[in-house]
Amino acid sequence: MSSENLHASTVAVEGRAVLISGPSGSGKSDLALRLLDRGFTLVSDDRTIVRREDSRLVASAPETIKGKLEVRGVGIVEMNTVSDVPVAMVVELRSDIQRLPDDARERLILGAAIPLISVDAMTASAPSKVALALDLLGLKF
Repeated sequence: MSSENLHASTVAVEGRAVLISGPSGSGKSDLALRLLDRGFTLVSDDRTIVRREDSRLVASAPETIKGKLEVRGVGIVEMNTVSDVPVAMVVELRSDIQRLPDDARERLILGAAIPLISVDAMTASAPSKVALALDLLGLKF
Protein backbone atom coordinates (compact mmCIF):
# COMPACT_ATOMS: atom_id res chain seq x y z
CA MET A 1 0.00 0.00 0.00
CA SER A 2 1.54 3.33 -1.05
CA SER A 3 1.05 6.64 0.76
CA GLU A 4 2.05 10.28 0.51
CA ASN A 5 2.17 13.13 3.03
CA LEU A 6 0.65 16.12 1.21
CA HIS A 7 0.78 19.83 2.08
CA ALA A 8 -3.03 20.10 2.22
CA SER A 9 -5.83 20.65 4.69
CA THR A 10 -8.68 18.16 4.37
CA VAL A 11 -12.35 18.24 5.34
CA ALA A 12 -15.09 15.69 4.75
CA VAL A 13 -18.84 15.51 4.40
CA GLU A 14 -21.09 12.52 3.76
CA GLY A 15 -18.13 10.16 3.51
CA ARG A 16 -16.27 12.23 0.89
CA ALA A 17 -13.00 14.03 1.56
CA VAL A 18 -11.91 17.31 -0.04
CA LEU A 19 -8.18 18.09 -0.14
CA ILE A 20 -7.46 21.82 0.01
CA SER A 21 -4.05 22.55 -1.51
CA GLY A 22 -2.07 25.73 -1.90
CA PRO A 23 1.07 27.50 -0.75
CA SER A 24 1.62 28.58 2.85
CA GLY A 25 -0.62 31.53 3.71
CA SER A 26 -3.05 30.92 0.83
CA GLY A 27 -6.00 30.25 3.15
CA LYS A 28 -6.18 26.45 3.48
CA SER A 29 -7.03 26.52 7.19
CA ASP A 30 -9.36 29.50 6.77
CA LEU A 31 -11.36 27.78 4.02
CA ALA A 32 -11.43 24.57 6.07
CA LEU A 33 -12.83 26.54 9.05
CA ARG A 34 -15.58 28.07 6.89
CA LEU A 35 -16.45 24.63 5.49
CA LEU A 36 -16.70 23.30 9.07
CA ASP A 37 -19.39 25.96 9.61
CA ARG A 38 -21.26 24.40 6.66
CA GLY A 39 -21.37 20.93 8.23
CA PHE A 40 -18.06 19.49 7.05
CA THR A 41 -15.78 17.70 9.55
CA LEU A 42 -12.03 18.15 9.84
CA VAL A 43 -9.79 15.36 8.61
CA SER A 44 -6.48 17.20 8.88
CA ASP A 45 -5.04 20.71 8.86
CA ASP A 46 -2.01 21.67 6.75
CA ARG A 47 -0.66 18.12 6.25
CA THR A 48 -2.67 15.11 5.08
CA ILE A 49 -1.61 11.51 4.67
CA VAL A 50 -3.17 10.04 1.55
CA ARG A 51 -2.86 6.33 0.92
CA ARG A 52 -3.91 4.21 -1.99
CA GLU A 53 -6.37 1.40 -1.25
CA ASP A 54 -7.08 -0.52 -4.45
CA SER A 55 -8.45 2.08 -6.90
CA ARG A 56 -9.27 4.81 -4.36
CA LEU A 57 -7.38 7.28 -2.19
CA VAL A 58 -8.08 7.57 1.53
CA ALA A 59 -7.18 10.65 3.64
CA SER A 60 -6.15 10.83 7.30
CA ALA A 61 -4.25 13.15 9.63
CA PRO A 62 -0.70 12.55 10.78
CA GLU A 63 -0.90 11.48 14.45
CA THR A 64 1.09 14.53 15.61
CA ILE A 65 -1.57 17.00 14.39
CA LYS A 66 -4.75 14.91 14.54
CA GLY A 67 -7.68 16.94 15.89
CA LYS A 68 -5.89 20.30 15.67
CA LEU A 69 -6.76 23.29 13.48
CA GLU A 70 -4.67 26.46 13.30
CA VAL A 71 -6.95 29.48 13.40
CA ARG A 72 -4.92 32.57 12.54
CA GLY A 73 -5.24 35.18 15.27
CA VAL A 74 -6.76 32.66 17.71
CA GLY A 75 -4.25 29.82 17.91
CA ILE A 76 -4.38 26.06 17.59
CA VAL A 77 -7.78 24.70 18.57
CA GLU A 78 -9.00 21.15 19.18
CA MET A 79 -11.62 19.89 16.70
CA ASN A 80 -13.66 16.76 16.14
CA THR A 81 -12.19 14.77 13.27
CA VAL A 82 -12.81 11.83 11.00
CA SER A 83 -10.18 9.66 9.35
CA ASP A 84 -9.78 7.14 6.56
CA VAL A 85 -12.15 9.10 4.30
CA PRO A 86 -12.17 8.44 0.53
CA VAL A 87 -10.88 11.45 -1.43
CA ALA A 88 -13.49 12.86 -3.82
CA MET A 89 -11.99 16.18 -4.92
CA VAL A 90 -8.98 18.50 -4.75
CA VAL A 91 -9.40 22.25 -4.29
CA GLU A 92 -6.45 24.26 -5.54
CA LEU A 93 -6.21 27.70 -3.94
CA ARG A 94 -5.21 30.49 -6.29
CA SER A 95 -6.21 34.05 -7.10
CA ASP A 96 -6.19 33.85 -10.93
CA ILE A 97 -9.35 31.82 -11.49
CA GLN A 98 -10.58 31.07 -15.00
CA ARG A 99 -14.11 32.24 -15.62
CA LEU A 100 -15.07 29.01 -17.41
CA PRO A 101 -12.55 26.27 -16.57
CA ASP A 102 -11.92 23.10 -18.54
CA ASP A 103 -14.40 20.43 -17.42
CA ALA A 104 -11.79 17.68 -17.32
CA ARG A 105 -9.41 19.08 -14.69
CA GLU A 106 -7.79 16.45 -12.50
CA ARG A 107 -4.81 16.04 -10.19
CA LEU A 108 -2.85 12.82 -10.27
CA ILE A 109 -2.06 11.55 -6.74
CA LEU A 110 -0.43 8.15 -6.25
CA GLY A 111 -1.55 7.23 -9.77
CA ALA A 112 -5.22 8.09 -9.15
CA ALA A 113 -6.88 10.93 -11.09
CA ILE A 114 -8.86 13.13 -8.67
CA PRO A 115 -11.26 15.87 -9.87
CA LEU A 116 -9.77 19.35 -9.37
CA ILE A 117 -11.30 22.81 -8.99
CA SER A 118 -9.61 26.16 -8.40
CA VAL A 119 -10.94 28.62 -5.83
CA ASP A 120 -9.79 31.93 -4.37
CA ALA A 121 -9.99 31.09 -0.65
CA MET A 122 -10.41 34.71 0.36
CA THR A 123 -13.68 35.28 -1.48
CA ALA A 124 -16.92 35.06 0.49
CA SER A 125 -18.28 32.49 -1.98
CA ALA A 126 -15.35 30.04 -1.66
CA PRO A 127 -17.11 27.57 0.71
CA SER A 128 -20.26 27.65 -1.43
CA LYS A 129 -18.21 26.92 -4.56
CA VAL A 130 -16.54 23.93 -2.89
CA ALA A 131 -19.88 22.53 -1.68
CA LEU A 132 -21.51 23.10 -5.09
CA ALA A 133 -18.64 21.43 -6.97
CA LEU A 134 -18.78 18.44 -4.61
CA ASP A 135 -22.56 18.17 -5.14
CA LEU A 136 -22.13 18.36 -8.93
CA LEU A 137 -19.40 15.75 -8.77
CA GLY A 138 -21.76 13.44 -6.89
CA LEU A 139 -24.23 13.70 -9.75
CA LYS A 140 -21.64 12.38 -12.22
CA PHE A 141 -21.24 9.02 -10.46
